[in-house]
Amino acid sequence: MAQPSKKDELSVYLYIPNIIGYIRVIINCGGFALCYTNKPLFAFLYFFSFVCDGLDGYLARKFNQVSTFGAVLDMVTDRVSTACLLALLSQFYSPGLIFLALLGLDIASHWLQMYSSFLSGKTSHKDLTDKSNWLLKAYYGYRPFMAFCCVACEVLYIILFLYADKESPKLSDVSMNIIAERSLVSLVFVLTLFGWAIKQLINVIQMKSAADSCVLYDIKRTK
Repeated sequence: MAQPSKKDELSVYLYIPNIIGYIRVIINCGGFALCYTNKPLFAFLYFFSFVCDGLDGYLARKFNQVSTFGAVLDMVTDRVSTACLLALLSQFYSPGLIFLALLGLDIASHWLQMYSSFLSGKTSHKDLTDKSNWLLKAYYGYRPFMAFCCVACEVLYIILFLYADKESPKLSDVSMNIIAERSLVSLVFVLTLFGWAIKQLINVIQMKSAADSCVLYDIKRTK
């Protein structure tokens, strides 16, 4: 089998979806650099980067430029940006441990899923053809459902970031104040809470399912 040339490697790095991935990294770095001095601009940049996440997947399929590197770049960018936002929220709210626990769950769930997928010889962590859990299949198999859960999580965190109040750092107080406003933001907040809860349940199920796959791989390897 011929070794890939430098030109071949460069062509993958320069796939349109991967270029969008690099732009997302730059946008996120710029946004987090401004997170303490310009919260609205940070929120805009963060959400714009999130929108680009959906765009690069669409372009990857449209131009037949799906790549393992692109999938890893996409996941790492998603996980790091969400982790940084959760870390920020842990500073603004009490108890901050809630957000740190969500950070740990998010990283552990996706890392285990990615690793178990590669052990199984799959090209994507979204390939769940051999999984039996109906919620995981619905999440990865029906894009509008996955999009709702993902958008709900990110929008919820952005709202909490924008409404963070140093004088009232309790998460429960701020959440109740947002709902009590009876505004469009209140409605969005309640809807995103629902999608957020489903996403956390999926993270737990995914982590357990991926751990089971790793154990089964060990058992098959030792036989």
